[in-house]
Amino acid sequence: MRISTPQKEDFLLSTSPYYHPIGNEIELFKAAHQERVPLLLKGPTGCGKTRFVSHMAHALNLPLVTVACHEDLTASDLIGRYLIQGDETFWSDGPMSAAVRMGAILYLDEVVEARKDTIVAIHPLTDHRRMLSIDKLATVLEAPSDFMLVVSYNPGYQSLLKEMKPSTRQRFVSLNFSYPDSKIEMDIIDNETGAGPEIAEQLAKLAVNIRNLKSRGLEEGVSTRLLVHTGRLISRGVSPKEACDVAFTYTLTEDPDLQRSIQQLVLDFF
Repeated sequence: MRISTPQKEDFLLSTSPYYHPIGNEIELFKAAHQERVPLLLKGPTGCGKTRFVSHMAHALNLPLVTVACHEDLTASDLIGRYLIQGDETFWSDGPMSAAVRMGAILYLDEVVEARKDTIVAIHPLTDHRRMLSIDKLATVLEAPSDFMLVVSYNPGYQSLLKEMKPSTRQRFVSLNFSYPDSKIEMDIIDNETGAGPEIAEQLAKLAVNIRNLKSRGLEEGVSTRLLVHTGRLISRGVSPKEACDVAFTYTLTEDPDLQRSIQQLVLDFF
């Protein structure tokens, strides 16, 4: 029977995504990979978790297979299924099976969004067994030494219905991510946008003030990703005030009072 699986070369990153370390996360990632330890990344939206994994995949010259988890994600979506093409029935690997065969980094983004019965499917890959059982093929895949499982989630969106079970959580070592300090964030914005160091500095300082609005009801502060979007708009000739409005004032909240508060902060800096 034919087995269809992606090619390793298709998942290698040709260029290194820009990443500015904020601590010793690079060294910790390398140590976890060398010791075959699965990794859990925790942090708010847009703080650089996905960019960090991409950076490390390139640094280690490993394929990167990314899955955006959601509530309809099934174990078959991850592992694979039989497909029919013409008169032929063949097995098509899912991203998890493909990652194991390739010795890739498997990155499950926002893992708590997946169904609990789906998450259980990753358990044999997170302990000493490092294996994946494909019941439909009556096959067990043993993960090669290069294979690494990385998952992420945003603790700010935790609820009783979307919490990682202790039996899953304790299979990982964890790295906590947060928004970088102003100096590092300024360097990131400047490098990623071409808006110039002055605009980058103003945006980084503005972000600190907006994040302080969480005490007044703002669900989540402005992410580094949104600041980069803002800088890119400004670099294309959009006025700073308008760029801030469309990039984060109207994105972060629907509350008119909070929107006015954000706009006032923008006027203070621009």
